[in-house]
Amino acid sequence: MTTKLVKKDSEFSEILDIICKGRTKAYRAVNTALIETYWAVGGHLSRKVIEAGWGKGVVRELAEWLVVKAPDLKGFSASNLWRMKQFYETYAGSPKLASLLRVLPWTHHLLILGQARTAEEREFYLRLAARAKWSTRELNRQIRNAAFERTVLSDKKLAPAVRVLPQDATGVFKDSYLLNFLDLPERHSEADLQTGLLRNLRRFLMELGDGFAFVGEKVRVQVGSQDFELDLLFYHRDLQCLVAFELKAVRFEPEHLGKLAFYLEALDRDRKRAHENPSIGVLLCRTKDDEVVEYAMSRHLSPALVAQYETRMIPKTVLQQKLHEWSRMLQAPDAPEENEA
Repeated sequence: MTTKLVKKDSEFSEILDIICKGRTKAYRAVNTALIETYWAVGGHLSRKVIEAGWGKGVVRELAEWLVVKAPDLKGFSASNLWRMKQFYETYAGSPKLASLLRVLPWTHHLLILGQARTAEEREFYLRLAARAKWSTRELNRQIRNAAFERTVLSDKKLAPAVRVLPQDATGVFKDSYLLNFLDLPERHSEADLQTGLLRNLRRFLMELGDGFAFVGEKVRVQVGSQDFELDLLFYHRDLQCLVAFELKAVRFEPEHLGKLAFYLEALDRDRKRAHENPSIGVLLCRTKDDEVVEYAMSRHLSPALVAQYETRMIPKTVLQQKLHEWSRMLQAPDAPEENEA
């Protein structure tokens, strides 16, 4: 019986593949049509509000009228009709997002509209959700965990050596990584951290973001007659480079960068392939002082980043405040020049 089933699997698998691809294509077509319908309805309502003074009362009457005239219609309650108007008005001035909007399900749009506060944040989640094919649950988790704020903070702090790489690392790394799924005690070792990450590798990859592939742990690096071990090694498909993670269960110290730079040099000399870009290193520390990091990285020549890991969720308002403070610091005008005599 087992041999027969294996034979049938081989014979019939192509048919199943055709069916699955057809269902996926049909779902996408239905979703595209649905989003286009909601967009058109939202645009019509937006114009009626402006031209005819329609308000929520009229929209409520419209929803009740639709129930009578087309009882089989679903999804056109008064609140959902008003959300369609919001959907249209939010993105009507962003034609570059038009094709992207039709890819995601309506539930994704409701999450982003309800929780993202700026155009930049909305675009961030739209693009990542589409590219990584996030479920509604995963998208909600990413928003609650402030993936946008943590990524933008990292982008603003990219070291000079990372900015001049042939690959663009913008939007790939985070300033802090949320590792609350490890259940680590307050006092823990680097071995505890590494073991926990390997046991929860799938969740760690989700936290790292789209494009990361695991290469190995305690990767052997041989230089001269000595052997060294790199904590974690990944490959990033979009950046087309190796990404080395060094773990520190303590506060960041400038001397930590020396060993990471050594590993990056060894990777580029001995492991990097001809078509690949220079390797990037991430020093993942328990805590860090941003000013100390900035000083340490300002003249550091290796493409490395310093991030910290959190064992419990940071309130989103705290991250937003940090982002505002960093943005103000970067945008601070130069001191005014004295008037000429």
